[in-house]
Amino acid sequence: MPLLATSHLALVEPDEATWERFVTGHPYGNLLQQSGWGALKRGFGWGVHRLAVVDDQGQLLAGAQLLIRTRYGVSAAYTPRGPLLSGDRTVNRLLLHGLGRVARRARAVFLRLEPPVLEDAPEADSLHTWMLLQGLRPAATIQPRSSIHLALGAAPDELAGAFSKGHRADIRRAEREGVAVRVGGASDLAAFYGLMQATGQRAGFAIHSEAYYRAAWSIFQPRSQLLLAEREGRLVAAHLVFADSRAGLYLYSGADETGLKAGANHLLAWHAIRWAQAAGCEHYDFWGVPDAFGRMGAAPDDAARAALEAEARADPLIGVYRFKKGFGGRVVRYLPAYDRVLIGPLYRLALRRLER
Repeated sequence: MPLLATSHLALVEPDEATWERFVTGHPYGNLLQQSGWGALKRGFGWGVHRLAVVDDQGQLLAGAQLLIRTRYGVSAAYTPRGPLLSGDRTVNRLLLHGLGRVARRARAVFLRLEPPVLEDAPEADSLHTWMLLQGLRPAATIQPRSSIHLALGAAPDELAGAFSKGHRADIRRAEREGVAVRVGGASDLAAFYGLMQATGQRAGFAIHSEAYYRAAWSIFQPRSQLLLAEREGRLVAAHLVFADSRAGLYLYSGADETGLKAGANHLLAWHAIRWAQAAGCEHYDFWGVPDAFGRMGAAPDDAARAALEAEARADPLIGVYRFKKGFGGRVVRYLPAYDRVLIGPLYRLALRRLER
């Protein structure tokens, strides 16, 4: 039964198998729009809705996985790395209308869309203009807006040859110092979580619960991989990485001081890159660098570029950037998020709470 219909189009809630086929086949399909991501978030307090526009032949044309978080009687509605739009603006308008209806029924203060389109994509400018014409306002993305994407089309030796000289040396040093990498399983997740706790405390960032990491690893098997780096039989670093139909994704990692000094993270990243390549991924997404680096691509002149570079160098994540950029790849930047304000008087308050 369609939720909404026109003469040739209908808005429906597709079943999981149909949705997965759509996401996998869409040119912008990604991990955060897969049903597994919805299942993960549903287990930790989010409501999940999947909406799609179909034609009169039942073909899915556009869709979005919408997450809803409710607190104090109101909600925030959000499409992570979505929606997955079509080239037909009529189809896209119907999808936005449906998402707005679901968000309003959930008493959402706002609906946030986060299209997975890079700023340098051919359709980026027209999509941005169209979003504004729909009454949406630009907003900060929840997922990292700037990242580094490493193309995986080359042979492994060519990929490694493009790494920085220092990174190649660190990989060799890790191997020389006896760091061994193995694939972990369910029994290793407790040790991984302990390493994440220590890393979060040292670096000052928040982490998820052990149950969250365990669920993420389990739900996406076999396209999730826990890579463990051990030295003298002791865990010193670990990466929990994922693969969707196009990209490998570097989402979670931790290391202790021994692992950092031995270059264990560099060796793990090299293993993760090769795993993603073997899984058929087109690129490896290092998942987040200081946004000033992404903004440099649109800098109008040398002075603006220099100012952005100075801002980036002062960012606490500059070390993270150097680690990720040393593997090659290019800095990319996504379009902004777009908000439809649904309860105006509460919007600014909701944004302040979201930014905390």
